[in-house]
Amino acid sequence: MESTWVRDAVILLARLGVGVIFIAHGLRKLAVDGIGATAESFAEAGMPLATLSAWLVALVELLAGIAMVIGLAVPVAGVVLAALMLGAYLFVHHGRGIFVDEGGAELVIALGAASLLLALTGAGRFGLDDTVGPAVRERMHLGERRHERVG
Repeated sequence: MESTWVRDAVILLARLGVGVIFIAHGLRKLAVDGIGATAESFAEAGMPLATLSAWLVALVELLAGIAMVIGLAVPVAGVVLAALMLGAYLFVHHGRGIFVDEGGAELVIALGAASLLLALTGAGRFGLDDTVGPAVRERMHLGERRHERVG
């Protein structure tokens, strides 16, 4: 059985890989292709409210990608990113096969599965969740204890 240190190092590598890919896709939509071009491609794919969807997808990819890299709110970021990949599959890649060079779903399936896995495993010890999480939980418990005494 692997050590906790090795497990956490592998989780860190997975977070970095997944996070960097999402950051790159978010930045591409925002700064390289532009929201207008992204909205056009979303509209062609049949996505409702294409301009709003383009903004939301780009910002979620960027911000949740950053969250993955730094290890902050990884369970939430993982679920949100997996849901985004489900939408990408349903609106764009469904029925186009598996291979990405043919418009297929391999990238969204891999990123969605990895995001779900990270949502379940969490950030590991090399993320901010491990640093700030215990302090936040302790403050929450202190607040609950004060309410118990007062009420």
